[in-house]
Amino acid sequence: MNELVNAINGYVWSPALIALCLGAGLYFSLRSRFLQVRHMREMTRLMMEGKSSDQGVSSFQALAMTLAGRVGTGNIAGVATAITFGGPGAVFWMWAVAFLGASSAFVESTLGQVYKEQINREYRGGPAFYIEKGLGVKWYAVLFAVVTVVATGVLLPGVQANSIADGLKTAMGIDPNVTAAALAIVLGFIIFGGVKRIAQFAEIVVPFMALAYIIVAVVIIFLNIGQLPHVMKLIFSSAFGFDAAFGAVLGMAIQWGVKRGVYSNEAGQGTGPHASSAAEVSHPAKQGLVQGFSVYIDTLFVCSATAFMLLITGQYNVERADGSHIYQGVQGVAAGPGYVQTALENVLPGFGSIFVALALLFFAFTTIVAYYYIAETNIAYLNRNTPRPWMNFLLKVVIIGATVYGTVKTADVAWAMGDLGVGLMAWLNIVAIFLMRNIAFKCLRDYEAQKALGKDPEFDPVALGIANAHYWEKRVAERRGAEALADRETTPAA
Repeated sequence: MNELVNAINGYVWSPALIALCLGAGLYFSLRSRFLQVRHMREMTRLMMEGKSSDQGVSSFQALAMTLAGRVGTGNIAGVATAITFGGPGAVFWMWAVAFLGASSAFVESTLGQVYKEQINREYRGGPAFYIEKGLGVKWYAVLFAVVTVVATGVLLPGVQANSIADGLKTAMGIDPNVTAAALAIVLGFIIFGGVKRIAQFAEIVVPFMALAYIIVAVVIIFLNIGQLPHVMKLIFSSAFGFDAAFGAVLGMAIQWGVKRGVYSNEAGQGTGPHASSAAEVSHPAKQGLVQGFSVYIDTLFVCSATAFMLLITGQYNVERADGSHIYQGVQGVAAGPGYVQTALENVLPGFGSIFVALALLFFAFTTIVAYYYIAETNIAYLNRNTPRPWMNFLLKVVIIGATVYGTVKTADVAWAMGDLGVGLMAWLNIVAIFLMRNIAFKCLRDYEAQKALGKDPEFDPVALGIANAHYWEKRVAERRGAEALADRETTPAA
C-alpha cells in the first residue's frame, strides 16, 4: 500500500505542481500589486468585524474554522520532516509559499464568497460551487467535490491522528488504542452537533493553542538568543545552495519546502474557501483579505516557531536520499514530532515533551474537525438537487473510522496518503482559480474603490458583470426593496 501511494505521489507532486503553486502565487501577487502587503492593516481590522447570523458565522469564527484546518500536525511534524529531507533551507521555501500563497488564499476565498449558496439555512460554498457557477463546467465541479470528500474524509484525518498518538505515547506512554477510542468519542460529539458547534469549538481552541505555542517558542529563542543570527544565516544560505554542507539537498529544499508549505497553510489547495464562504460579510473581498492573513498566522508564525525551536537547539537531522546523514543532532527518533519534543525537553526538562504532545492534540484534532466540515460541505453540494441524508451519516462514520485507523497505523503510510489528498486537491483548485482570476480581481478593485469613497463596501455582482452569483443578487434586490420602502415612508404625502 505504501509503495503504491508513494508511486502515485511521485506523479502528483512532480516539479510541475511545485511550479504551479509558486507560479500562481507569484502571478496573483503581481496582478494584485501585492495585496498581502498593501492591505496588511485592513486584513487585521477585518478579522474582528462582523457578527454571526442564523445563516452564517462571523469573520473571526470563519477565520478560526479555517485556521483549525490550516494549523495542524504540518506545523510541527511537517516542519520537522521538511528540514530532515530538505535541510534548513526548506524553511525559507515554506516562507516563500506563505507570502505568495496569501494572494492565492485571497483569490480562492473571495470566489467562495461570490458563489456561495444558502442550503438548509446555512451558507455553503467552496471550489465545487465556484467551478460550476463561475467556469460553467459541472463535471469538473463534481470531480473536485468527490476528490475532496475522499481526501478530507478518508486520506487526511489519519495524518493528524497519527501525530496525536505519537506525541502522547512519547510524552506520557499512552497506548495508541486508548488515544484512538478517546478521539472517536470526542470527534463524534462535535461533528454530530453541526456547523455552529464546530465554529464555537474552533473560536475558543484555535487562538489559545496557537498563542501558547508561539509564546513557548519565543521563550526557547530567548534562552538561546546568541544562536539566532547563525540560524537565520543557515536558513538563507541553505535555501540557495550557498552552504557547503546542505548544498547537496538544494533541490529537495525547494520541493519539501513547497510541499510542506502547501500542506500546512493550504493556500491554493481549496480547503480555505469552505469555511470562508460561511462568513456573514457585506462584500466577498472582506473575507478574502481575512483568509489571506490566515496564511501568515499559520506559516510565518506557527511553522516558524517550530523551525526556530529545532534549528536553534540543533535537535534535527538532515538526510540524503539514500538515508545517510548530512547532519545528525537527534538519534533514535523518527522524523516528526519527536524532534520537537526532544528540542523542548532539552531546554525545559519535564515540560517540553508534554507541552508538544498537548499542542499536537489541539492542533491536529481541530484540523480533523475542519476536515469533516469541508467534506460535509462537498456532500451538501452533491446533494443539492437530490437529498441523500444517509451520505452525511456515512461521512461521520467514515471520518471517525479513518481517524481511528490513522491513530494506530504507521506514520509513513499516514503521511503518504495525506500528501496524495493534498496534491490532488491542489491540482484541481489552482487550475480553476487561475482561470477565474479576473472575477476575484474585479471584487478587489470594487472593494478598494468603495473604500476610497469612505463607504463600507457592499457587493453588487450585476453592476460588476458577474453572473450566477445568485445569493448576492437576491441580497441586493432585498436591500434595494428595503431602501425604497424606507424612502416612501419618510417622503411626505403630496
